[in-house]
Amino acid sequence: MKQYVGLDISMEETSICVLDQSGDVTFEGCVSTKPEAIAQLLRRHAGNAERIVFETGALSNWLWHQLRALGFPVICLDARHANAALSMRINKSDQNDAKGLAEMARIGWYREVAVKGAESRKTRSMLAARTKLLNLRRDIDNQMRGLCKGLGKLLGKAGSTSLARKVDAVLADAPDLQDIFAPLLLVQSCLTEQIEKLDRQLLAVAKGDQTVRRMLTVPGSGP
Repeated sequence: MKQYVGLDISMEETSICVLDQSGDVTFEGCVSTKPEAIAQLLRRHAGNAERIVFETGALSNWLWHQLRALGFPVICLDARHANAALSMRINKSDQNDAKGLAEMARIGWYREVAVKGAESRKTRSMLAARTKLLNLRRDIDNQMRGLCKGLGKLLGKAGSTSLARKVDAVLADAPDLQDIFAPLLLVQSCLTEQIEKLDRQLLAVAKGDQTVRRMLTVPGSGP
């Protein structure tokens, strides 16, 4: 007999509901949100699982790949679509959400999303890390600009490298501020170094991708 499984995933625990073809609950329970623990429970209570579904979320990409590698027919659902269906349930709980997801799997009323591959996820993580470092460096630069304004020194337009030189010029006239600016300049320098490392990595990825190389021919488009 075919079975349909809904997983309501949270950081610590995952609620699981298993339905048979008639929609009757054959198992409900919770397990640690670890692929091995989930797989063990599924083998015990859902050996004939036709579909195993869960919503998109922070852990969904990782769990999809892990459970897929273990041979389970997992499907990742669009969270907004799933939420629209689950919000109609009277009693909101993790277990009820798991049951609602299992019902969606049984009926086939769901919207599957494409799960990113390992390389795509790695590239996306590199871009996110670079964006975070750029934002942090911008905050440091703006902090130094603000401190210099308090001294009547307007630094004007400048990139991070030239900005550091302008700050050094200000400190030449106000050496007593060295203890204030030195940590900021050090952090800015470290951030720039790490950003440049990520830039080199992303450039290598861009050069190795035919589609990206074509897009780089567009004026103003970088790696």
